[in-house]
Formats: sequence, structure tokens, C-alpha cells
Amino acid sequence: MKLILASSSPRRLDLLASIGIEPNEVLSPEIDESPLRHESIASYVHRIARLKAQAVHRQAPDAYILAADTAVELGGKIILKAQTLDEARAMLKRLSGRRHRVYTSVCVISPQGKEACRTVLTRLSLKRLSKEEVDEYLSSGAWEGKAGAFSIQGKSGKFVKFLSGSYTNVVGLPLYETDTLLKGLGFHG
Repeated sequence: MKLILASSSPRRLDLLASIGIEPNEVLSPEIDESPLRHESIASYVHRIARLKAQAVHRQAPDAYILAADTAVELGGKIILKAQTLDEARAMLKRLSGRRHRVYTSVCVISPQGKEACRTVLTRLSLKRLSKEEVDEYLSSGAWEGKAGAFSIQGKSGKFVKFLSGSYTNVVGLPLYETDTLLKGLGFHG
């Protein structure tokens, strides 16, 4: 059984490896990830994960395709990946001391063209971050490529004051749901 991960995230590869799944290939599709006007965050991550899966399925219709997308919601607004250090600093200031939500949608397409998707929500809050903590975190580079400019794994885990839901969802791939979707469509890696 061939499995293709439609994501360039090294964290997703690591998470899959932790449950004994190693994709045969990694293909990161080029799609427009801009949110639509008035789109909810749950609809957004579902749409993007599905578009990624479909784009790769068109390239490799004989394989199982696994795609995911993660975003953060704070105050009803979608927070994506920071592109610059200044954006990352602003995001962390907004998240500091506040409860927010992390959504990940996982989509799987089988070689027969069957699709299954699931969106997972995790609630969490960070402690109030001092300027020194923000500066140290930003200088580590751990913010790059992360929704909301924050990674829960590693040293920054000490900033998490509250978490309700899937830890691996916050990392970028909810493993229970991923495994269930894959098995449900007949993949046994």
C-alpha cells in the first residue's frame, strides 16, 4: 500500500513515524491558502486540507493520500503562519495570556477515490509571556512555519497554561483521528 503525505511539515512526518506509519513519498502541493471572506476557521482548515489531498491525488491516483491543515483562532479571527519576525512577535503578544483554539483538518483519499475528512479542535492558553520570553523564543527560530507562530513541542511547552483536547493536534496532526481515517479507508501501514 502506497501512502503519500501531502505536506512538507517535518512535524507531521515525525508524528506519523511515532505511530509506525512512514509515507512512501512526500508531495507538497501548490495551492492558494488564502482564507475566503467570512469563512469560519473550521471551514477554512477543512477546505485547505481537502484541496491539498485532491491536488496530490490527481498526481498519484493509485496511492492513499494524507493531507492536513492547521490554523489558530483567537477572538474569532484566523491566525495563520507568520511570514516575518515582526508578524511572529505580534502574534505571540496577542496569544500571550489568552485562551485560543487550534484547528486541524485531516483528509484522506483512497486509491479508489473515497474521501474521508475530520476536523479536530483543541483549546489552550499560554501564560502571560514577558518580553524576554518572547525575545528568547523568537531568537530560537521555533516560530517559523507554525500556525500562530507557536510550537507546543520543545522548550516552548513550558508556556502552556491550559490544554483541552489533542496535544498532537496542536503539533499539527491529530494522531487518533488520522489513524482512524486511514484504517477506515483500508490503509494498514
